[in-house]
Amino acid sequence: MGKAGGISIHAVDVSTGRVAAGLAVELHRLEPAPALVATGTIGPNGLLDHPSAAGEGITAGLYEVRFDLGAFFAAAGREAPFLDQVPFRFHVRQVAEHYHLPFKFTPFGFSLFRGA
Repeated sequence: MGKAGGISIHAVDVSTGRVAAGLAVELHRLEPAPALVATGTIGPNGLLDHPSAAGEGITAGLYEVRFDLGAFFAAAGREAPFLDQVPFRFHVRQVAEHYHLPFKFTPFGFSLFRGA
């Protein structure tokens, strides 16, 4: 059995044009066996530095990534945003493929999709 392709997470605050260093992120597998797969903060390169990006702990199933925007904006001393915690659910069907999730956000909205 080959190693999984992994799930990488990249976050940018497009309202400032900067990577979202310090943004808290959690990656959960919801099905078939619920588990917290990864937790941490976005680093200075805009990425969540976790072994799940290289495939560790990734199996086929339903996942949810959660971004704590409320705490991120509060820590930066910015006005309370419209968004608080942003969840995003997706399926991993082909475990050998890499799933890159570029998260672009402002205090009022976000874009998140499967990137290359």
